[in-house]
Amino acid sequence: MMELWEQLAFIYPSMGEGLAVLASSLNTVRTMATRDIYETGFDEDVRTESSANQCPECDGRVTTNAVETICEDCGLVIDEQRIDHGPEWRGFDVDERERTGAPLTAARHDRGLSTEIGRGTDANGNELSGQKRRRLARMRREQTRGRFQSKAERNLAHGLSEVRRISSALELSETTRDQACQLFRSAQNEDLLQGRSIEAMAAASVYGACRCNEWPRTLDDITESARVKQSRVTNAYTTLNTELGLPAQPMTPSAFVPRLASELDVSDQIQQRARQLAEASESAGASTGVRPSRFAAACLYKAGCEQGQLLTQSAVAEVANVSSATVRTRRDTLDKLAV
Repeated sequence: MMELWEQLAFIYPSMGEGLAVLASSLNTVRTMATRDIYETGFDEDVRTESSANQCPECDGRVTTNAVETICEDCGLVIDEQRIDHGPEWRGFDVDERERTGAPLTAARHDRGLSTEIGRGTDANGNELSGQKRRRLARMRREQTRGRFQSKAERNLAHGLSEVRRISSALELSETTRDQACQLFRSAQNEDLLQGRSIEAMAAASVYGACRCNEWPRTLDDITESARVKQSRVTNAYTTLNTELGLPAQPMTPSAFVPRLASELDVSDQIQQRARQLAEASESAGASTGVRPSRFAAACLYKAGCEQGQLLTQSAVAEVANVSSATVRTRRDTLDKLAV
């Protein structure tokens, strides 16, 4: 490249000085492109400072990430929390408005990123004119039509709404509800909804989440809140457990004791004694093959009789959703254990 400029300067002597200036400027541009662009580029989250910005203690190498600026040699924290990458949940006016929306959730088919169009008032609470209200009505209609992109997404929205309804009726925590929604999503992704009811699979997802978290909920409790028969819920849960391999452990009578004791409003001494009886029966294998709620009811009845608080068999049987004869039979089994 330099030989070409020299030849041009020899042919055109009057242009020699201008060509020399132009050549030097091109070299400068090429040098700046190499040094300033490629060498000083950095990542937003993790980057290494230049040699001019060194550690004030040991003149070591300084590294900056999204949280703090530290020295790699001595470990000195020079700066921290330069940028807060988290959401802002504070309000900045009288109405406590949020600068960001609600967090993502698995309980919604769109992860909670849906759009809500107002009706009669604007964001400041002022009433809208008739023309604007009609315009918003048309926008809501079009937004409703385009809310679901496919039939599978529509089925997912219906199933998740059913999961939320059952979880609310059973007073489950948000964590358990989200796990149940995730189970329903997995069932749909594995094509387990074909030939089965959406309501049955939603109820089975709630029951599976309760079993995985060892919540004392029976199929009867789930069926009371569901809109399908218990046989269909059982079939859906069996498929869900077989295909997805749920880490569900067998329910034990000791897990049902606190729930039944709370409904019977007994003392702590009776609850502790009933739990001891339930754990003893589990160790002896007497509760194998028996519904755990039935054995838990018998443990509470026997503990109440030992502590002097008279609990009728009918009251205990009603809370456990069993018959009085079942309570007496399991009580006799506990008497044979001599715990």
